[in-house]
Amino acid sequence: MLLALVIVPLVLGAVAFATPSPKLRPWLVPLGAVAHAALTLYFLMQPAAAALGGWLVLDPLGKVVLGFVSLLFLICAFYVPGYLALRPGRKTSIFCAALLAFLGTMSLMILSHHLGLMWVAIESATLSSAPLLYFNRNQRSLEATWKYLLIGSVGIALALFGSFFLAYSALKGGMGSSLLFEDLVHDAPHLSIPWLHVAFVILLVGYGTKMGLAPMHTWKPDAYGEAPGLVGALLAGGLTNCAFLAILRFVQICGAAGEGAFARHLLVVMGLVSMAVAGIFMAGQRDYKRMLAYSSVEHMGILVFGIGIGGLGTFGALLHLVNNGLGKGLLFLSAGNIHRAFGSKRTEDVTGALRLAPASAALFLAGFFAITGSPPFGPFMSEFTILNAAVTGGRFATAALFLLMLAIVFIGMGATVLRVVQGEPSDIAKARGYKERFLTVGPAVVFLVLVVLMGVYIPSPVSGLLHKAAASLELQ
Repeated sequence: MLLALVIVPLVLGAVAFATPSPKLRPWLVPLGAVAHAALTLYFLMQPAAAALGGWLVLDPLGKVVLGFVSLLFLICAFYVPGYLALRPGRKTSIFCAALLAFLGTMSLMILSHHLGLMWVAIESATLSSAPLLYFNRNQRSLEATWKYLLIGSVGIALALFGSFFLAYSALKGGMGSSLLFEDLVHDAPHLSIPWLHVAFVILLVGYGTKMGLAPMHTWKPDAYGEAPGLVGALLAGGLTNCAFLAILRFVQICGAAGEGAFARHLLVVMGLVSMAVAGIFMAGQRDYKRMLAYSSVEHMGILVFGIGIGGLGTFGALLHLVNNGLGKGLLFLSAGNIHRAFGSKRTEDVTGALRLAPASAALFLAGFFAITGSPPFGPFMSEFTILNAAVTGGRFATAALFLLMLAIVFIGMGATVLRVVQGEPSDIAKARGYKERFLTVGPAVVFLVLVVLMGVYIPSPVSGLLHKAAASLELQ
């Protein structure tokens, strides 16, 4: 039955592509999201499930990522009909079909417990999301799509080489040729350590490219800047988390081989570098959608930094996976609304958003405070947990650098956000006559409610899933 998580979205995507009615077609996306969410909820309540001889497995780590990706897509799906109603004349058959195919391929990647199948799945997710980036069909979106595919292809090629090296480390250790993660973890003490080190570095660079870690992040500013807001939300909270899951699988293997310290040291360094790069490029940023791309680079750094710290930091990183995704959903959807209101992404043209689109601007401002780790929002709790893990572990210099990067990002991002929401809108912007609608504002409100909830109270089922997933990493 695990296959239903993949098949149902793909079948509904084909139906959406073939549906002739432009009014009915957008509603197939929420239908697919509801069906996927119902299946996901069913499997989350069951013990670990497997299919296809162990090639597909839903383990504690997979449950966390699958549960969040399904929730993220469900909320974004109800934004689709309202958004497409504002884009008359656009051909929506490919857009709706690609959205559902993206959900299906991300689900396949999360469930994959075979090294080769996981590689195929994440590349399929990349290809299915490419038409979403090109939806605006202009020169900038075409350039962004090609950069996304080109840099992603380099990353996935490196991931393939890393997979070969990992398989070769098994052969050098006298093991069989199984590429199932359970077998690799079980037999990890017999892996050839030099080849394992090489494999992990290359895999970290390869899947780190998909995740958007610096300095492999160069596709993000263009892709997030030119994609529709809901697509940016799905990339920032969906595809990047799938790539993060892939890295966690290799951390498990290194830990089981007794090389956890090697992997975690690299993750700490990579995390701090990503945060530093994001802070540098966020300062003085005049494109508020590109600013969100650099915010994503920062938070991908926070994720791997937390895993690198280990202990309580592992739980904090997994909690931040959820909190960051909710915050990014809030920011990208509200930023998309502001873009529709002003027709521009530049702060020279976008001022006074609180007057022209008050609901979306207020949500955008709240999203800024949430994503920069201000209380009482969820990211504050997860970032504080990671910081606490670093301090209690005696890593005071590392903790100080972590705090410094957070402060730099807060200042740089705040300057751009305040330019957007404050002031008086131009006469040109007022003449556009933009009116906010429930279907485009409502989903962002849901994200806001959830990100506040995660800051004041973590539901016990969510906490239980996170603790089990963290334990599966720490036991290695």
